[in-house]
Amino acid sequence: MSVEVKAPMPGKILEVLVNAGDQVNEDDELLILEAMKMENPIYAPAGGTVKEIKVKANDSVDTDQLMMVIE
Repeated sequence: MSVEVKAPMPGKILEVLVNAGDQVNEDDELLILEAMKMENPIYAPAGGTVKEIKVKANDSVDTDQLMMVIE
């Protein structure tokens, strides 16, 4: 079962903290999203393996944009 990690708000990706193939646990930090001049850590909604990363540092994202897939 895949879990999609989507942007909770529009902003800019400051840093991606994981790589495809990495094992993550629920609540691990996945990336840092800058929005409204604040750094917002984005946490894993579930544990698993990072299957796909759709964003990189300096990318702009919109609300509900797919950023990562965890399997």
